Amino acid sequence: MPSPRPTLSDLARETGVSSATVDRVINNRRGVHPRTRDLVMTAARRIGYLPEGRPVAEVPRAPLRFAFLLPAGNNAFIDALRRQIEAQARERPDLDARVEMIEGFNPDSLARRLDEVPGSLDGLGLVALDHPLVREALRRLARRGVGVVTLASDVLNVPRVAYVGIDNRQAGRLAGYILGRFLPKGETAKVAFFAGSRSYRGHEEREMGFRSVLAEDFPGAVIVAQCESMDDPERAYAETRAVLEAHPDLAAIYNAGAGNPGIAWALRERDLARRVVLIGHEATEGNKRLLLDGVLDAVIDQNPRVEVREALNVLTGAARQEPYGLVQPRLQVVFRENLPED
Repeated sequence: MPSPRPTLSDLARETGVSSATVDRVINNRRGVHPRTRDLVMTAARRIGYLPEGRPVAEVPRAPLRFAFLLPAGNNAFIDALRRQIEAQARERPDLDARVEMIEGFNPDSLARRLDEVPGSLDGLGLVALDHPLVREALRRLARRGVGVVTLASDVLNVPRVAYVGIDNRQAGRLAGYILGRFLPKGETAKVAFFAGSRSYRGHEEREMGFRSVLAEDFPGAVIVAQCESMDDPERAYAETRAVLEAHPDLAAIYNAGAGNPGIAWALRERDLARRVVLIGHEATEGNKRLLLDGVLDAVIDQNPRVEVREALNVLTGAARQEPYGLVQPRLQVVFRENLPED
């Protein structure tokens, strides 16, 4: 005797949602969250309520709603991320992705903004400060069912879908190796380290990697100054001037954050642009000009186009409960001889 066909009530029990919601999904009515719709349709085929061959396309999906919180300011790489999010989202009719620029270095304001994110959102991407207030806000957001992707700088020990970005400790080690190879062998050389903010785990990890390589392979390189520019060119300029006042024989600078135009300005004032080695990050248009001018010696680039593509894909996979193999952006060392087109 054949088994009775599953009923709508069976499907409701299987999915854990109400019979009314199941009815709206099966009859393709509005007002159902995309994740719930996918859950019901998958279960309907699994228990035999719908034939296995019925394609998901018969139940059209509303665009997934994503938000991205990026730090406001003068960081050209962040601007590139914003432009990529907007451009790639326009090419994806299945997505509705919005970008919001917020105060970049205030964990309290970032935590408050995270608490304002609605639970109906399908996913959130952000460049997050690694701070207790932010970590707790991310945990509260996860409990509301919003998937989170951290971009460029990670936050550990919080529920998140993925981190999308380079290995920042590896990037710092690479910067240290390049800088060390530029310095005269066998001589003591004074070095300055600049961070955007150590509130970003990524900048902290870059410093760790940088210091490790200098200690291991270039013991003559001595870090004589540690500065935070807050990714502001004017502050970077003032910090560089102060370092040069204290150490006129400075040999090299590693800037783990933004603000390279300010550093270049201070070096040019003292006619040191081609004497002091300067290593930075990101092949932005401004940094490309500094490379061509010989002020910047090298930059370590992470491709914002790839980073945004992967963030959108991994958030989409999580929202639709579909597996996605994340491809992390690769580190690339850029000199004036191999400037990328984009």
